[in-house]
Amino acid sequence: MLDKKQKYLQIALNSTLEEAKSIIKQIPLDKRIIIEAGTPLIKAYGMRGIRAIRNFWEERVFEVPEGFQKSPLFIKILKEKKALKETKIPFTPYLVADLKCMDRGSREVEIAREGGANAAVALGRAPTETIEAFIQECKEYGVDSMIDMMNVDYCLEILRQLKEPPDVVILHRGVDEETFNPESEIPYYEIHRIKENYDIMVAVAGGDTIQEVQRAIFNDADIVVVWKSFYKSTTDTAKLAEEFLKEIR
Repeated sequence: MLDKKQKYLQIALNSTLEEAKSIIKQIPLDKRIIIEAGTPLIKAYGMRGIRAIRNFWEERVFEVPEGFQKSPLFIKILKEKKALKETKIPFTPYLVADLKCMDRGSREVEIAREGGANAAVALGRAPTETIEAFIQECKEYGVDSMIDMMNVDYCLEILRQLKEPPDVVILHRGVDEETFNPESEIPYYEIHRIKENYDIMVAVAGGDTIQEVQRAIFNDADIVVVWKSFYKSTTDTAKLAEEFLKEIR
């Protein structure tokens, strides 16, 4: 579970597993970083992709020796609560599976969970029944529920139809929307409206510059999602992650 008192940087990995592994090897070990298996990556690799991202992140955080990287037993020992208490582990890896679920809410949560994800994403445009099934299944399996409000004008209208709210609401300006309609904006004003009515976290996606991260944090976003700067691994990947983290308090 995420700490509501903490701000987070969510790095979405949307390219290949090879690029994802290279990026994860370079980013700082920081509890404020959330790793996301992005929708394009999941569509390309399926559940195997989610599991691979999980393994890459665990190997990085747990500092698994090279010779043990393929040992399920070694990972299992490290993941046990007793081992975590006795070993100097910086933090527990957190992974989001961006499924953008539109139907079959329960089944898609199962896929995320079986892949090792801590959180799963459904679309706010999905039928109310799907969203409710999705949230309920997340609750049952201890997975955080995230609802992506891309192309939703009034988030509260969606939330008020639900029997119980999700753990996180994502305010999202889509990639194509930003590309073909440069004047479109992320609805930062919705952050306060949501928080005035629900005790839930709000994530902002669709802005990948330092200035946009600053604006999201200034408007009280809990999670800032970035991807463009981390689509390909470069020699500046680690430095870039550090620069983003400076804005996350």
